[in-house]
Amino acid sequence: MDATTDKDPLVQEQIYNALCYLGESEPEEILNSCDEYLRQHDKLAYPHRVIILKAMETVVKNNIALLDKSTAKEVIRDWQQAASNVLVAVGQRFINKVMEEVLTKFQPGILPHYFVMQTFANLSVSNGE
Repeated sequence: MDATTDKDPLVQEQIYNALCYLGESEPEEILNSCDEYLRQHDKLAYPHRVIILKAMETVVKNNIALLDKSTAKEVIRDWQQAASNVLVAVGQRFINKVMEEVLTKFQPGILPHYFVMQTFANLSVSNGE
């Protein structure tokens, strides 16, 4: 997964494809490996983190029926946290665009998802003056 930091888009795409391919035969192993890698490399640049997150999303979508309930729950929580962190980081430079997107998740009469609220709060903290 270290190759995700390669600047060549073709290499990045090959890493994504390899993770997805391996995820077809061993979805829980790949999801756990990606999760562990992201935890160990918390300073990984966001464009590279997104490659791994997208691969995790594809593996989950393609193998949802095969996943153990506890694995699925853990992966979804971690994936949502990582996605929230990406939005907050991007929001440090493009706050208006990120806020516009986050605000679309607020629907009248519907309680917002926990991670929407957490992202909203973290955006305000990271951009407070």
